[in-house]
Amino acid sequence: MTDAILIIDHDQEFAQAIAVYLQRKQFEVLIPAMPLDAEKVFKLRLPEIVLADPELPNTDGVSLIRRLKSSHRKSQIIIVTTADRIEKYMEIFQDEACGYIGKPIKEVALDLAIKRARDWHLMHKKVDSYTRKLEDLHNAQILYHQLFDEVPCYITVQDRQYRITATNRMFKKDFGQEIGEHCYKIYKHRESPCPDCPVAATFEDGKHHHTEEIVTSKSGVHYNVLTYTAPIRNEANEITQVMEMATNITQIRQLQDHLTSLGLMLGSISHSMKGMLTVLDGGVYMLETGIAKHDNNRIQKAYENLRQMVDRIRKMMLDILFFAKTRDLEYRKTKVSHIVKSVTETIKPIARQHAIALKISSSNESLGSIMVDPEWFPASLVNILENAVDACASDADNKKHQINMKIYADTANRICFDIKDNGVGMDRETRDKMFSLFFSSKGSKGTGLGLYIVNNVVQQHGGAIMVESSPGKGSRFIVSIPRSRSPVNKNTR
Repeated sequence: MTDAILIIDHDQEFAQAIAVYLQRKQFEVLIPAMPLDAEKVFKLRLPEIVLADPELPNTDGVSLIRRLKSSHRKSQIIIVTTADRIEKYMEIFQDEACGYIGKPIKEVALDLAIKRARDWHLMHKKVDSYTRKLEDLHNAQILYHQLFDEVPCYITVQDRQYRITATNRMFKKDFGQEIGEHCYKIYKHRESPCPDCPVAATFEDGKHHHTEEIVTSKSGVHYNVLTYTAPIRNEANEITQVMEMATNITQIRQLQDHLTSLGLMLGSISHSMKGMLTVLDGGVYMLETGIAKHDNNRIQKAYENLRQMVDRIRKMMLDILFFAKTRDLEYRKTKVSHIVKSVTETIKPIARQHAIALKISSSNESLGSIMVDPEWFPASLVNILENAVDACASDADNKKHQINMKIYADTANRICFDIKDNGVGMDRETRDKMFSLFFSSKGSKGTGLGLYIVNNVVQQHGGAIMVESSPGKGSRFIVSIPRSRSPVNKNTR
């Protein structure tokens, strides 16, 4: 389509003469029958150029020209007036007009003004085009960020040093907004990269990798996640960063069929059960021969061995039953002194066997009674104490091991069982995972149920467990339990 030029002038013959000249140059020329019709013609065609003389009869030409310009800013205005009035209108319009021509019009002046106006109009069109492209790009970026933020999984972008360079909203909510921190510190509180890191594998071969991990949020909550990685490449097709997407599958893991999981777990502990039964057979044989020979020492030793094995088997079976079947705890008013006595009688022989000093102390005032399940709560304390025994027995660097348990009431009148050992201790990653289902730091010797159940039982009592530990410096568990239970605090698993 050819450029259109609107001519507004009180002299119609002058306007027609200019129109003929412009039409020869292949312009479309518009001339309103009357200056008052200029706005109507302008709105119908929106011409690229307007040649206008502000000196119009019965009309405010300046206001008319300004209305046209404001309604379509890409239209270029050329003021055509007598030579003695050009300076006046230059002061009025300034850069609202792109050119000023004096009457009578010279051909060269008109051609130059038209060319300048066309250049300005073309420039405005290009600017508009670039603006639209920038807007499209901006909108695309907004859409990208919205998609990035709203994806229902944890997303991080990491460089070759595993430093986080970008995160989405879900990650920020659960893990914080630290940019530039190492991924393994944020996710697992480690001091070095994780073994078999999928991000490292993607940097190495450029392929997608996936793993299943247990990570810890900034509030200390543990999540099971499936992680997937994808390379981010530059224009030279070099991998500069890796995107890691982690899907929270905690509920899926929690809702797995308990009996199926129990079957898998039973296979892993069958060896331990076989060993216990072998010890039981030996204890029975020792007891029989002791009775036959009237050897009281032999009978006593056999009895202690049998009792320890029965306790271990009983504990293991209780753990399995607790996990395999939902069970509401039965709360009874129980004296704290009875709980301490029961726990002490159970753990003393085990500690003595490993030459570990066991010290039990309580505050001077009477601790009275608390509402607990008299079977499961003491068993939970025994489990923690047995772990303390194992931690001391595994510590070859310290020849004198001891376990201290203090019982006292805190300022909130909660009964606290403060258990401290000087065993091998735990690193941060182990502390974060210790209450997770099937996690065990003992390898094949543990079922991964003990502390999971302990934490579950304590929480059902409305209590909490605080853990302090570091490698080589032992561990401290503080179990705090309210004296009574609120009626609305219903048993749940």
